[in-house]
Amino acid sequence: MRPTPPPRTYRVKSFGCQMNVYDGERMAELLAAEGITPAPDGEEADLVVLNTCHIREKAAEKVYSDIGRLRREDGTAPLIAVAGCVAQAEGEEIMARAPSVSMVVGPQAYHRLPGMIADAVEGRRSVDTDMPAETKFDALPARRKVGPSAFLTVQEGCDKFCTYCVVPYTRGAEISRPFSDLVEEAKKLIDAGAREITLLGQNVNAWRDDSNRGLEKLIEALAAMPGLARIRYTTSHPNDMTQGLLEAHRDVPKLMPFLHLPVQSGNDRVLKAMNRSHTVDSYLRILDQVRAARPDIALSGDFIVGFPGETDAEFEDTVKLVEQVGYAQCFSFKYSPRPGTPAATMDGQVPMAVMDERLQRLQAALNASQTAFNQASVGKRCQVLVERRGRYDGQWLGKSPWLQSVHFTGDAAIGDLVEVELVEAGPNSLAGRLV
Repeated sequence: MRPTPPPRTYRVKSFGCQMNVYDGERMAELLAAEGITPAPDGEEADLVVLNTCHIREKAAEKVYSDIGRLRREDGTAPLIAVAGCVAQAEGEEIMARAPSVSMVVGPQAYHRLPGMIADAVEGRRSVDTDMPAETKFDALPARRKVGPSAFLTVQEGCDKFCTYCVVPYTRGAEISRPFSDLVEEAKKLIDAGAREITLLGQNVNAWRDDSNRGLEKLIEALAAMPGLARIRYTTSHPNDMTQGLLEAHRDVPKLMPFLHLPVQSGNDRVLKAMNRSHTVDSYLRILDQVRAARPDIALSGDFIVGFPGETDAEFEDTVKLVEQVGYAQCFSFKYSPRPGTPAATMDGQVPMAVMDERLQRLQAALNASQTAFNQASVGKRCQVLVERRGRYDGQWLGKSPWLQSVHFTGDAAIGDLVEVELVEAGPNSLAGRLV
């Protein structure tokens, strides 16, 4: 590659989970610290970072499609960096298949982007998918201005090895960031404008500090910070729902009444084949405990349909679980075979047409559950955190304590916590009246 002018503008495109959103924000801050500015809307960027997700089938092919779309009419292209989990999994293959890519960097090495960009300017392509012993967080710049709701990654990686999942291979083993580092970053987020912080992790409730304190101790420390009004956390694993964390839902008012706790299936045989290490009954007992601690809690989960060997009757068990629990919201997916995972070579791969039909049925049940939860909220008064302006003059959009989208009109500003009466419910949002 011939030498290229140093990039003056950038654009980061993040796909997938909330942790990718956080990583995308941190990469943007890293580039800004190097004097590279965001490309104005409607203008092409000198540097494009594709921050990728590898959870779904054909994720790698989507990356190549995205790379192709970056080529300009005159045949040139911006500097292209492929980051994230596809980068980790496909490293050298991306460089071989896509000559226009200048750099490939994994999710544990993106703090090295400035050096890789300098190499690219000199015409040298590079791949960095190391999982270094030193933490990338120490090399990242201070947090800049953020919105009313901000993400804070506290834990990365996974030791659970569910048979369908690539995360242990692309994100590495479970690691917890130090308590003092997280408290310091939380303070900077609050100073930068955050009223709500969502703690992130592949298994966020597996977080432990050097003294073996659990996530509830970090939540308590953040709750004591002036200026912070709300705390959330995601994504949790049932095996790491400790008594202390359950009690935090009872005792910490700033911890919002919302729990995302994936179950994946409503059938014990399927759960065992998935290596989920919990049963339907143990999962339901946790939900009973958290409801006892916080009776108004909203529950969320993840479901996979069409896991290898799943029968019609086993799928029906999942539908029954959804109807029994009464979720406020959920995510559901067709099973997607990922190269290198045990499930990809299991017998009994379910035909796509069967998975399509099951997903439609499950989503209908989940949508009915979410609609019922929203309708049951009508008449309640709650605080809404105002996040942005709505489509109409004087309209505002924000989140209820139960993570519902709420729109209302009246005198407010972004970042305000306002008292709202919920007056009308739709499947995906509620209308409120400013009190």
